[in-house]
Amino acid sequence: MTRKAARGLWAVPLTAVVLSTAAACSGGGNASGTASKAASAAASVASRGADVVASATAAAGEKLKGFKNGVNAKGDVGLGTPSTGHDGRATAKVTVTNSADSAKSYAVQINFRDPGGNLLDTVVVTVDDVGPKASKDATARSNRKLSGDVKVDVGTALRH
Repeated sequence: MTRKAARGLWAVPLTAVVLSTAAACSGGGNASGTASKAASAAASVASRGADVVASATAAAGEKLKGFKNGVNAKGDVGLGTPSTGHDGRATAKVTVTNSADSAKSYAVQINFRDPGGNLLDTVVVTVDDVGPKASKDATARSNRKLSGDVKVDVGTALRH
């Protein structure tokens, strides 16, 4: 994970640290102990966020490895504008246009990113039996809740 991504993950926990420290100071509590506990909790939250992205990336890699004899088909994939559902998970329409002369199947890795380009999540969508010179739609859905302005891009697209 990049330092920039880690900083983004710290935004909410850092606010908690500041508020906890302010509360401790105004309430006569031990500000240093409270800040230390809050910082520890913030580090734990950031670590879990990095672990989730690493886990999703590993799972995507394994799924792509299982797509035997695939050829690069990134140019066959189009993406719609991402949106966030009522459950907080981001979705994006994936359109595959088969440029081959026979039916093909696709495995497409979709990356969900923040406006700075930091990876938030990644998924692999399979689109089976796309007819020759035909298109087929699928939906990429993030593994977890994502907030803010989410962008999508194609990481890898394989056709076989």
